[in-house]
Amino acid sequence: MALSHEVTVAQRRPELDAIRLFVVLGLVFFHAALVFDTRDDYYVKNPHTTEAVTYLAGLGVVWAMPALFLIAGLGTWHSTRRRGVRGFLGERLLRLGVPLVFATLTIIPVPQWLQLKAADPAYDDSYPRFLLHFFDVHLSVSDFPFIVQGDLFETGHLWFVVLLLAFSVMLAPLVAWLPGERAARVRDAAARAVRRRGVLLVLPAVPLAVVGALLGMEEDYAGWSRWAYLLFFLYGFVLAADDRFRAAMRRDAKVAAVIGVLLFGAAGIGLGTAGGDPFTDMTAHAVLTRAIFGAAGWFWLVAILGLLDRPSGESASRGNGGYLAAAALPIYILHQPILVTVAYFVVRWHLPMLVGYLTIVVFSFVIIFAVYDLCVRRTRVTRFLFGMRRP
Repeated sequence: MALSHEVTVAQRRPELDAIRLFVVLGLVFFHAALVFDTRDDYYVKNPHTTEAVTYLAGLGVVWAMPALFLIAGLGTWHSTRRRGVRGFLGERLLRLGVPLVFATLTIIPVPQWLQLKAADPAYDDSYPRFLLHFFDVHLSVSDFPFIVQGDLFETGHLWFVVLLLAFSVMLAPLVAWLPGERAARVRDAAARAVRRRGVLLVLPAVPLAVVGALLGMEEDYAGWSRWAYLLFFLYGFVLAADDRFRAAMRRDAKVAAVIGVLLFGAAGIGLGTAGGDPFTDMTAHAVLTRAIFGAAGWFWLVAILGLLDRPSGESASRGNGGYLAAAALPIYILHQPILVTVAYFVVRWHLPMLVGYLTIVVFSFVIIFAVYDLCVRRTRVTRFLFGMRRP
């Protein structure tokens, strides 16, 4: 028998669509800033850079990509309930696997090609000729789930799609195997536990702190360990299963915001004073700093989701937000190849940094939305290739 607090209907939560879209659009501002960052080795670099970008970027790193994985986990719970495990896997392979393969074969190599051209003025390989080297690959499980390896090959910013697809495939057998009654009992016990203040804040933060401390932080994946993202994905899956988790997030949101800011400040100081490579070093200083950062990410998510959650809006229609909500994945796929192309030309104009940054952002947004509207959303074939549902 279903528990009374179990979520039985996949209710529309407008704030989740808003967070997802905010993060995706924010990536344009974020990646444009990396063009001017002294420390980051981005595809295209401006002649003049500043370290200020590193500190400002941290405000997004601590919560943005974790939020996408947690929201994906929330959606996964509803999808498996609605479609069953087989239907869920089929839907994931179509909506994530197809755009991953299509984009990798067509536009994902563009930033890498432009990086070679920007680094060496004598480099004159055409894009088709570059692709021959880019796709000189082999298979290896050493960097799972990134099993396709090569000297030039990369998934680029679609590492998010690779991880999300891998996590979905990993979760599906567990859902199919776990007996429903046993899962319900465990969920009910956890939901009753979070009625006590502080439980929802502390317990999920501990595994994240441990993963960050022991496995390190991966710069290529927005500063988090890929296995920390797996935890966020699983947390989302569990949180969607019972409304008592949602109520606890709303209750603890303000406390989480205060603690999250304090932990983030401590992590920032730790990363700035650790010396060496604080992302991977196993010194006591670096390990403690990464643990604090991991915990901070969870507190930030509780604060953001809890403060934005408005139960009275659950049944509201998406209205005009439907256009942008449906555009999230295509915009994510398109944004980096287009942005790097724009930046490749803009940095040659030797503009003041702020002017150059704004120029990259504005031109990138115009081109991204033009390509999305004119070339992606209008036909069934292109919608399918970019992971969009039928209109």
